[in-house]
Amino acid sequence: MLSTNFCLLLCRTQVDPRGQAERVLDAPLCLEDCERWWADCRTSHTCKSNWLGGWAWSRGKPRCPERASCRPFPHHFPTPAHLCERIWSGSFRASPERRGSGRCLQKWFEPTQGNPNAEVARRLASPARSWARCPALLAFTLLLPLLS
Repeated sequence: MLSTNFCLLLCRTQVDPRGQAERVLDAPLCLEDCERWWADCRTSHTCKSNWLGGWAWSRGKPRCPERASCRPFPHHFPTPAHLCERIWSGSFRASPERRGSGRCLQKWFEPTQGNPNAEVARRLASPARSWARCPALLAFTLLLPLLS
């Protein structure tokens, strides 16, 4: 179950994206995870649809840009796919694949049963998929359990 603290981490600007040398592009998030993330955050507010840049930094913390008003999430992200694909500026894409298919990343899983994302990341980073070769994807999958 998604905890309040986890939703705050994902639904507010408490992650410092500055200094990011590499990033993941179009990493497929499982359909159910996009839907759950959107449902958990739909009553939250934000002033931007792209959280990777454009913040006003004050005392080391990101703030909404001047003249940007906070609005409910559905204003910026009308569907679960919009949230998954826009919030981190294309880092993820909403996959039609289901959890457990081995073809999409799962935001939530039971770490004691292993990380289902490791194999997905290896498959996506294989030479046959050279467009996806990015060590950041594998690193990201290892961080997912820490966020939940």
